[in-house]
Amino acid sequence: MPELPEAETITRALNRALKKRKIRKVEIFAPKLRTPLGPLCTAKLEGRAFTGCRRRARYAVADLDDGRMLVFHFGMTGTVRVEDCASQRRKHDHAVLTLDDGTELRFNDPRRFGSLEVQRRGKDGWPESLAGIGVEPLSKDFTGEILHAASRGRKKSVKELIMDNALVTGIGNIYAAETLFACGIRPQRPASRLTRSECDAIVREAKRILRLAIKWGGTTVHDFRSVDGSEGKFVQKLKIYAQKQCPVCGTAVAKVTLGGRTSWYCPKCQK
Repeated sequence: MPELPEAETITRALNRALKKRKIRKVEIFAPKLRTPLGPLCTAKLEGRAFTGCRRRARYAVADLDDGRMLVFHFGMTGTVRVEDCASQRRKHDHAVLTLDDGTELRFNDPRRFGSLEVQRRGKDGWPESLAGIGVEPLSKDFTGEILHAASRGRKKSVKELIMDNALVTGIGNIYAAETLFACGIRPQRPASRLTRSECDAIVREAKRILRLAIKWGGTTVHDFRSVDGSEGKFVQKLKIYAQKQCPVCGTAVAKVTLGGRTSWYCPKCQK
């Protein structure tokens, strides 16, 4: 599933492709993905213009000139491309928006776990459905102090805590593993045992790694593709996620299941 860097990569590309473009036609070719697609056809999107695109958590949000928003979530296999109308459409292009410059916005999702919805703006300026989710990890609101306070008395593991979207949103399995390896902290350690200095390190390293991943266009392990079809190059920079040997000490990388997700760590370097 695309995490924050992948969603940010897609959002930036969509902003370049969609800003000031007008929607000429809306077509759907499946009744639903994770949520029904029918409302796209009844939302009177024709004639509306895109004013820009933003990211919140793992969602791409395309603002419209009437105050509404198109909200994209990519599930496991969802991708979005902006291509010439004359180019051949792909199997699993489930929603297509024709634009005024002769291109089409095409949402493709073989497994149909993604979603594309028209939503209204909430009081905080974001879609109403995203109200109540955690702070953005790259914002000044994500601090070691906040993380340390949230960890007190918690029975869940460190990795599950930093992947808790109610606390901080967008740090998924890949970047949680990379962050904890950089900090020398085992993912299964109880969160309540974190020190304040360790929380400061987790926040610092999470921000560094997320920014680096955005610079490299995200991580493509299986399905992720950006708007132009390119793969994320951060896969070449992974230190511990899905690796066999620790790049620091050469020890065989160990695995543990936490919260239903596989977690990789070095038994020697991470304590």
